[in-house]
Amino acid sequence: MSHVAVLDLGKTNVKLALVDRAGLREVAVRKTPNAVRPGPPYPHFDTDAQWAFFAAALRELGEAHEIDAISITAHGATGALLRADGSLALPVLDYEHAIPAEAVAAYDAVRPDFAETGSPRLGCGLNLGAQLHWQMQAFPEARDAALFLTWPQYWAHRLTGVAAVEPTSLGCHTDLWNPWTGELSSLVESMRWRELFPPVRGAHDVLGGLSAQAARETGLPVGLPVHCGIHDSNASLYPHLARRDGAFSVVSTGTWVVCMSVGGAARRLDPARDTLVNTDAQGHPVPSARFMGGREFELVRNGRDVIWSETDMERMFTGGPMLLPAVEPGSGPFRCRAARWTAEPATDGERMLALSWYLALMTTTCLELTGGAGPVIVEGPFAGNGAYLEMLATATGRPVETAASATGTAVGAALLACPGAAAGATRPGPPGSALLREHAARWRCTVGSVEVPVSGSPA
Repeated sequence: MSHVAVLDLGKTNVKLALVDRAGLREVAVRKTPNAVRPGPPYPHFDTDAQWAFFAAALRELGEAHEIDAISITAHGATGALLRADGSLALPVLDYEHAIPAEAVAAYDAVRPDFAETGSPRLGCGLNLGAQLHWQMQAFPEARDAALFLTWPQYWAHRLTGVAAVEPTSLGCHTDLWNPWTGELSSLVESMRWRELFPPVRGAHDVLGGLSAQAARETGLPVGLPVHCGIHDSNASLYPHLARRDGAFSVVSTGTWVVCMSVGGAARRLDPARDTLVNTDAQGHPVPSARFMGGREFELVRNGRDVIWSETDMERMFTGGPMLLPAVEPGSGPFRCRAARWTAEPATDGERMLALSWYLALMTTTCLELTGGAGPVIVEGPFAGNGAYLEMLATATGRPVETAASATGTAVGAALLACPGAAAGATRPGPPGSALLREHAARWRCTVGSVEVPVSGSPA
């Protein structure tokens, strides 16, 4: 049986997934934390450690399984400046690092309008254009760079030596892409960055064969096909694009919860509420919204077990505590609000139920902002949270399904190397519950009537 090896770079963890071509399912996964080095010159991803992990995992899995292609998926808001010899001109910036205020002001004076790019103005380095602008202004090394690569394509280049950029990674709130024309944005031309950008290639394209050096380090054969790669949320969406007709939404969950609505009602997207226009693997604009749901889950969970009792559930049905947004106030549909409890949960079970329902109601808000209609397909860790799924079905009034695959991003990336293969299978989730409607209605009413300043997050 042949397999596609998928390099999967999440914000929290870095994974190597082996996906079999016959069933498009993961048969082996290796994982390591995505550590951020503190600097100098700024907090950055440890690309040497990441490469060592990938090389060792590819060697191990390649000895036990037949690998005949490599694909890549990675989080957005990240890019790499390279010298002419392919080495990094600067470390790869962690997008959660706060760019200095004077650099922010200078960037705001030149960035394109939301109407052109579909990119809302986001904090820290979440707009990739803001990162590049700061690096080019503040660091002489950046001005000597020969190439700028989006994050999946950095790894494709490291494997093959072939340089490219790709629309799904350019089209995720970077300010660098015009999703309506399918071209680099006016920012690239006005800042005279055009020569830094290599050719735009499709996510499914075979960028090249595994280089001799990469082959030595991984134990895989020289010339093994390496596909260009895809932004991780779009990897979750990709298997469903060919499988479905009509409107549907995909909710990709991880550190970020990204809600992407295909074929829904027209909406005027509001950049102040963290809505945006993604670009899918077929090059089409996709109305989207997101919040840092996985991070919020871990902050509030704070190491507690995600369990509850029937007694916890009964108390919650009869006016239990609510968690109000936003646990991570720097992003999402309720930015610049401070999270609070309407009452302190009496038990850990109440806390976990309220947290799960909060995340579902935040997801519902994102789906409404993007005009979502039809089934809602949940990918990633939240697909295993029954309380989240039940509240999502209740609050949206839409059927909820879960991805049959444990890791939708890995399968979506593997599918790039398997043209014509059937993917995107789902299972029905729980139906909505009349007992949850009152909690959802109270949450909506309270959130709609409360404006509070930013403060700390609840534990």
